[in-house]
Parts: sequence; structure tokens; C-alpha cells
Amino acid sequence: MIETNDLSKQFNNNFWAVDGVTLNVQPGQILALLGQNGAGKTTTVRMLTALLRPSRGCARVAGYDVVKNQKDVRSNVGVLTEQHGLYMRMTGDEYLEFFGKVYGLAPQARKVRRDYLMQYFGMADVAPRRCGEYSKGMKQKLALARALLHDPPVLLLDEPTSAMDPESSRLVRDEIARLRSSQRTIIICTHNLAEAEALADSIAIIYRGRVLLHGTLDELKRIVLGPVEYEAKFARDFDAGNLDLPPGVTLAARSANSLRFRIEAPQAVNPVLVHALTSRSAPLVSFQEVPRKLEQVYLKTMAEAQGVAYAT
Repeated sequence: MIETNDLSKQFNNNFWAVDGVTLNVQPGQILALLGQNGAGKTTTVRMLTALLRPSRGCARVAGYDVVKNQKDVRSNVGVLTEQHGLYMRMTGDEYLEFFGKVYGLAPQARKVRRDYLMQYFGMADVAPRRCGEYSKGMKQKLALARALLHDPPVLLLDEPTSAMDPESSRLVRDEIARLRSSQRTIIICTHNLAEAEALADSIAIIYRGRVLLHGTLDELKRIVLGPVEYEAKFARDFDAGNLDLPPGVTLAARSANSLRFRIEAPQAVNPVLVHALTSRSAPLVSFQEVPRKLEQVYLKTMAEAQGVAYAT
């Protein structure tokens, strides 16, 4: 649904804002695009919406070339930008009505979609009010409603829950998850790593216009953080001396009542390891994977890109 090959953008001062981005996002998938401010995320999104012409490389969105089929690309994409672009003197209803006409929706379809989205986002009571009177969170929800108005197969969302209260943020995350289930393809640019971890099927980390890593969260964890670790906790002190560890298992850390193992192939090895522990009458209380977050992956990747030490 979204395919880029060597997608690049150079500006007049010979600055490459995006340099060689190659991505592939399938129908029904969510890609989280992560990076610092100025890394090239927004420029990438603008090329995917046919608002900026690539300097090099190519991209196809919903089957359409972003240079040759600009109108088709725009009609198949819903966009939430960092700057909402709201018309402050319009009411919420007038704003969605206007964009419904831009998208070519029939009058009845415009009304149905407008009423549904304003009701869904809890804004039906403020629909007659001017956009300039809305709070930041309300403006964000109206901009997201505009992106969904024509029911597009591709969504490009820049900080979709920015400025929202926790309840509204949860509503938007639930909506994004629901949209994925209906075979929409979604790219989310976000600084909210917990949100990306909860929603994304794949993650791309971009730095100075280049994609440093791209893959599923589990793949990135293995690449950046190494083999998965499991911790065994015991009810009392346990002497692990001369413990016969299966192949592919190394002892990473130990304390009086716990052991931490680094394991290459957990599905194959864990049953053998647990059996080895319990056969020695170990008072085993728990045996579980040590949590590893996207934040660790991101911070270590960025530290290495900048040539600085990563503090665990």
C-alpha cells in the first residue's frame, strides 16, 4: 500500500532532508516513524502525500506514483499534519462540510460522515462553535476527523494524540487500532514511544534523513539489545554452582535468590532450562522474560548514531 525506493529530498542549500528512504508497508499494517525533530519524518510524509516532489527515488501510495498520479494519491490519503490548518472563523460543522466538498462527497454522505465523526470524537455539542474557540485537544480531534472524512485507505498521522487529555488519547489510539483492522495502512510519526510500541506492526528509526533501523519491535530488540533475557526467582537462597546450562544459554547475572539468563532460542531452550532448575529441587517462584522497551532500543540506536555512550 505504501512503497518507497531510495526516496530523497534535497533543498536549495544542498541539504538532504531525506536521503535514501526505502520502506514497504502492507495493507492493514501500522508503521511508526520515529526520530528527533528535524530528522526528516515530516518531509517524508509530505512526499508521500504528493505535496513535495522527490529529488531522487520514487514512491507509490495506494498503487499510485506520487509524481505521476498526484491527484489520485491525494484522494486516497488522509493526513493529520503537525500544523492543523484549521480555518478559525468556520464552525466545526462548516469545516468538515467544506472538506467534504473538496473530497467530492455527495451531500448526504457529507452529512452522515460529519455527524458520525463529530459524535465519535465527543464534539457534537461544539460543532456549531467556531474553530478558533476550540481547545488544543478539540482542534486535534477536528483535524483527525477531517483526515478520516473521505474514508481513505491510507492514513499519515503526525503526532495524532498531541495535546490531548488521557481519555481522548485513548479514544484516538482505539480508533487507529480499529482502522488497521479494516485493512487501512497507517504511518504514525510520533515521539510517544509507548504509543508506538502499543500500536505499530513495524518501526522505522530515522536520523538525519536516513533510516537506521526498520523491522518489527522483536526484530529491533534482537538487533539492538541482543538475545532475550529471562530471570528465575527463588523463594530462598539457591546455590547455582555447577548448574549444567543447556546450549545457547549463558548466565548474565546472579544474586542470592535470582538468576538471569541470556537465551538465544527461548522456545526450544526454556523447557530444558526450567527442568534443569527444578530437578535440583530449586524453590522456583517465577521464571519470566526480562521486559525490554522500545525506549531502550530507540535511545541506544540514537546514542550509537551520535557516537555517544548509551547509559543503560
